[in-house]
Amino acid sequence: MPLSRSFDRKPQWQTLHRLPTVWDFIAFLLVFGGLLLVVVVFRQVHQPLAALDALPQTLDAKVLPFYAFRTTMRMFAALAASLVFTLVVASLAAKSRRASVILVPLLDVLQSIPILGYISFTVAFFIALFPGQVLGPELACIFAIFTGQAWNMTFSLYQSLRTLPSDLDEVARAFRFTGWQRFLRLELPFAMPGLIWNMMMSMSGGWFFIVAAEAVKVGDVQFRLPGIGAYLSEAIDQRDLGAVGWTILAMTILILLYDQLLFRPLVSWSDKFRFDTSVSGGRVPRSWLRDLVKRSRYMMTAKAAFGRLIGRSLKLSLPSLPRSFTRAAERPGIVKTVDGAWYMLVAIAGIAGGYFLLHYLEQSVSLSDIGTAALDGFYTLVRVAVLIAVASVIWVPIGVYIGLRPRLAEFMQPVAQFMAAFPANLMFPVAVVGILRFHLDPEIWLSPLIILGTQWYILFNVIAGTMAFPNDLQESARSFEIKGWLWWRKVILPGIMPYFVTGALTATGGAWNATIVSEAVSWGDQHIQATGIGAYIASMTDKADYGHIVLGIAVMSLYVILFNRALWRPLYRWSERRFKLA
Repeated sequence: MPLSRSFDRKPQWQTLHRLPTVWDFIAFLLVFGGLLLVVVVFRQVHQPLAALDALPQTLDAKVLPFYAFRTTMRMFAALAASLVFTLVVASLAAKSRRASVILVPLLDVLQSIPILGYISFTVAFFIALFPGQVLGPELACIFAIFTGQAWNMTFSLYQSLRTLPSDLDEVARAFRFTGWQRFLRLELPFAMPGLIWNMMMSMSGGWFFIVAAEAVKVGDVQFRLPGIGAYLSEAIDQRDLGAVGWTILAMTILILLYDQLLFRPLVSWSDKFRFDTSVSGGRVPRSWLRDLVKRSRYMMTAKAAFGRLIGRSLKLSLPSLPRSFTRAAERPGIVKTVDGAWYMLVAIAGIAGGYFLLHYLEQSVSLSDIGTAALDGFYTLVRVAVLIAVASVIWVPIGVYIGLRPRLAEFMQPVAQFMAAFPANLMFPVAVVGILRFHLDPEIWLSPLIILGTQWYILFNVIAGTMAFPNDLQESARSFEIKGWLWWRKVILPGIMPYFVTGALTATGGAWNATIVSEAVSWGDQHIQATGIGAYIASMTDKADYGHIVLGIAVMSLYVILFNRALWRPLYRWSERRFKLA
């Protein structure tokens, strides 16, 4: 009997006395190789800053494996920081009303500010923090990549926590889960499928700004870190199409590798967290690496030991969450008083910050400059709104089609990652040559570059929402023969609406962010510029005019807050209330 066999089974530590299998050797090689790469990176970043000047600015394809390795390590370091940021900030914003007053608008602004809008400040900060070391520029680069990865992951977890099904909430209350038990056993597993797809999008989003992160030029401060971004920047400066081709090949290989070694196993693992009550759960995504780990006795033993260690550490180290963090307070009068005091404190801080900002701007910026920046911001606002609407019409049906077919989703997963990672910089030659050759209007034909890397936020979130859509609801729709537009309107669109809103919101922020490299493009000595706030900030960054950089960021932040408050925030609340699974 199965029960008797379970009692006869030997403890997992006794499997260590057996001879290792071929699967154990393969797993050991993968783990040892990963640790060796980490050691190599650790040694590289502790070199003196003069080592960057000694690196030859070459376009020899032989340096690409080393450059690709360095870039990948930076992106994974930024992804790890983004995950920690997501778990903390999204949980606070979703569970604490007073924290959400600050965090949600702050996230709206931070995801929309272009990298070059603040890289001039962060580079100086990190170089001053680690003077004379490569670690300073490395941290500045990782921070810049982090700012292209963290926001959509945070909004994904925030959306999942806000749309937790009511019956799961009742079960947690019935079992009297503590705050940490509720988060680790219920909320985080429920959010895992969408979070993993947004982690994939974050890795691809990091590629979009890798050139700006690895090849920095702010006034007199400039450096090139060894990486694919710096290699691509040099290829663009020298107009070397062969080197651009080698860059695309290196990116393709890297994306296939980390898809197979990281994201494919994570997608397969997260499928068990789907909110589904049907017996036939559909086809489970497979991963050869996950199967390899299951076949390795030593890896499974290490996994079990590590899980027990983490569980015990959490029980010992994590304090109990405040009651107000996990449930509503029992005294509404006190809550209203505290909320009022909190809102007043936030308002005072905002007024004080605005006063000091205006005081600084008055020293270097005139009213006509403010008017110019405001008009440029309006042009960019129109571009962003039109492009997001067009991208939604195109990618929502495609995302639903892919998400309903797990086998197709497995095939499209690395393809979608590559398309999302494709840097807009590689389209600059086509855009510049085409606009000049056919005498096209840059105000119109530079706009597609804005949406090139941000439309994928919509696609990835729609795929995640469709794959997380319960099979029992799909079976019910088939039983009642709901088809055509009625199926779209009554079944699938309500089911994926929270995911779509998250994708559209982050795509909007990414579009604002992308204006910095898309409204002013170059190919060699040829430059084309459209009217917009992104081009305004890029121009002022080249001049190291910090007063006008701050003005451009302030104008963009104002437009972002107004746009999000007028459209996305009401739509977010509506989707939470109307389309939450019961």
